[in-house]
Parts: sequence; C-alpha cells; structure tokens
Amino acid sequence: MSRSLSGHREGPGSTSLDPATRRSQRTKAAVASTIGTTIEWYDFFLYGTAAALVFPAVFFPGESALAGTLLSFSTQFVGFAARPIGAAIFGQMGDRIGRKAALIATLSLMGTATALMGVLPGYATLGVWAPILLTLLRIVQGIGVGGEWGGSVLMSMEWGTRRRHGFMASLPQLGVPIGLLLSTLAVKLVTKATGAAAFDDWGWRIPFLISVVLVGIGFYVRLAVLETPAFARAREHKEVVKQPVLEVIKTQPRAIITSAFVRMAEQAPFYLFITFVLAYGTEELKLERGALLNDVLIAAACGLVSVPFFGFLSDLLGRRLVYGVGIVATAVFAFPYYGLLNSRHSGLVLLAIVLSLLVHDIMYGPQAALISETFGTGVRYSGAGLGYQLASVVAGGPAPLIAAAILAGTGASTWISVYIVGCAVVSFIALLCMPQPHASVEDPASDAREMAR
Repeated sequence: MSRSLSGHREGPGSTSLDPATRRSQRTKAAVASTIGTTIEWYDFFLYGTAAALVFPAVFFPGESALAGTLLSFSTQFVGFAARPIGAAIFGQMGDRIGRKAALIATLSLMGTATALMGVLPGYATLGVWAPILLTLLRIVQGIGVGGEWGGSVLMSMEWGTRRRHGFMASLPQLGVPIGLLLSTLAVKLVTKATGAAAFDDWGWRIPFLISVVLVGIGFYVRLAVLETPAFARAREHKEVVKQPVLEVIKTQPRAIITSAFVRMAEQAPFYLFITFVLAYGTEELKLERGALLNDVLIAAACGLVSVPFFGFLSDLLGRRLVYGVGIVATAVFAFPYYGLLNSRHSGLVLLAIVLSLLVHDIMYGPQAALISETFGTGVRYSGAGLGYQLASVVAGGPAPLIAAAILAGTGASTWISVYIVGCAVVSFIALLCMPQPHASVEDPASDAREMAR
C-alpha cells in the first residue's frame, strides 16, 4: 500500500492489479493525461493569442504595430526557452519519484502563473515593471509546460501495451487541439460578450482567470490515477536511476539531439499556423480577427480526430513512415499555404488554416511514441522531455520572431515559406539518424496478457 499525493491510501501496486482494475486504470490514465495537457496548452495558447492581439498595446505601448508585435513575441519566446529547464527539473522528479507526483507539480505551477497573468496590471499602471513581470510569469509557464509533456505522455503510454503505444501516446497530444480550441473559443466568446474595445482593455483577463477552474478539475482527475506499471516495476526492482538527467545526457546524447531536431518541421510551422497567422492576417492582410479565430477553431476541431488517427496509423504502418510523410507534406504545402492566405478569400483562408494543421497532425500523432520509445524506462521522462522541449528553443520559440523579421525585411511571405521548407529538411535528416526504440520498451508479458483478454 502506498500513499497518494492527496494523503489517501492507494490500492495495490500497478504491477499486481487484476485485469478489470488494470483496464480501468488505463482509461483513467488516458483521460487524466489528456485533461492535464489540455489545461496546460489552454494556458500556453491563450498567451500566444494575447501576444498577437492584445499584449503589444497593454504592455508595449508607444511602439509601432510591428515593433509591438515583435516585443510581444519576444516575451513569448522566453517561455519556450524555459521549457527545457522544466523538462530537466520535472524529468529528474518523474524518473526518481514517479510520473504522478511530477504531473501534479507541473499543473500547480502552470495554473498559478496563468492566473497571475490575469491580474497583472499593464504598462500604464506599473511602467517598465509590467513587461518584466509578464516575462517572469511566462518563464514560469514555460517551466511548467516543459515538465508536463513527458509525464502526460508516459502516464498514458506506459499504461498501454507495446502494440498500442502510438495510439495511447497520441491521446495526451489531443491536449494541443483541445487547448487551442478552448483558448480560441474563450477569446472569441469573451470578445463577443464585452465588445472588442472592452476586451482589449480588460476583457482579455477573463480567459486567463478561467484557468483556475480548469486546474481544479485537473487535480481531481490526476489524483485518481496510480503510478504507471513501467515505473512501478523499476521501483520494485530497485532500478530507479539516481541522476536520470545526467545519465541520459551521458548515455543517449544522439537520441536527445535527434528528438529535438525531428520536431523542426512540426513545431516551427505550427506556431506560424496558429499564432503568427493572427498577426499576419490582421495587420498585413487586413482580415477580420473574428473570422481568423473561427478558422482556427474549425482547424483545431479537426485535430480531435486527426491526431489520434495518425497515432493509431503509426501502430499499423510504423512511426517513422507516418512521420516522414508528415515532414514531406509540410514542405510541399509551405508555398500553397501563403498563396491561399494571400488570396484574402474567406474560403481559401479557411482551407489554408485547416490543411496546415492537418499536415502538422500527421507528425504530431505518432511523435510522442516516436520520441518516448527511444529512451529506457529509468531515464524516459528526462530524455523524452529534454529532446522534446529543446525543440522549443530552436523551432517553436524563434518561429514567430523569424517570420515577423522576414516580413519586416522583405514585405512578402516568400522567404517564410522557404524557412518552413528548411525546417522540413532538418527534420527529415534527424528522422533518418534517430536510434531504434530502446529494449526496455518491449513488455512481452504485458502484451501477452492483453492479447489473451
């Protein structure tokens, strides 16, 4: 018997559960992971939307529209830079203490930072301290998200069997489209309720404060899940690694590096597709904010189907094949994407945004299993988290800044498309260089029990 973080005694260890309880825990783990990542990404995407639409005026007044946007995206970037730090901190915790404890901590950190953003006074009240405090809160957000992904993916994947890793690991990835859907919907509904002027003045704070309610739901769900069987076995067999972060850096550096760069084609374009597109569409193309938000909502809703579908497809066809198709599709779509946007035709703009997230999901569905399976159980949280979050520094974080700088320098989208193609080339090389799945991923006994049911 062991104690949960809530102080209540848990049932038998996850390695000795009866079949019915095991199936129940598998479902709870998938639901808890998905709800948790939804909350984390709701908070993170909400910041991205506000950075494009509101923060330039609230925290960086007096600048030109483009300069204000660049400064706003710079504060967004520090959140990305902080994510590998979160991966290291909570990877160490998740590999030594357990996946569950780390996930409770990341949820607490993220929720607190987001709620404080909702009450943070602007430049008019605090002067230069306003953007400074915003930046510090963004760093805390980044640390929370950096530690969240690895634990959520492993909580779901390690409760599933080897032959279902792609599908099970894709379920927490649903937090991205659901979080994007909820954050965009929250902005849209609050804007409609308050009016555009009032939203830009004070209404933008409401979606940030709603996060407190979501975090409470996340706590309730996560406390009901037992530790994963894989980590429980490692603990029972006294195989827990004392310094997992240092160990994985020393023993599997190629796996970490390739995991980071294989995400270039997925993450860099993604933040152009869902964040920079709002600034580009409203400022450069003079499109209506509400129409763009509607298009993002529709595209995010499609992801509820496409993300788990491509994760499931990777169980049938192989992770690398499905992921490689996604890389190629992203490169092929780079120029048509901006061609459709630049038409300013509402139907073609919708098509551009929907297709952009679809090609993204071809990679995002199998990505969690592709990366996580590369590492051994004792260092999996640390290794997968570090590899995944390092991409934030080289891909996701700089992408809106690079795109804004390209647009400012050239006045056209052509070289932004070239940038996307370049990201795809880097990812394809990294995919070819990735190590094969680690031996500890295989669990023949568990799979045999599952097949017998």
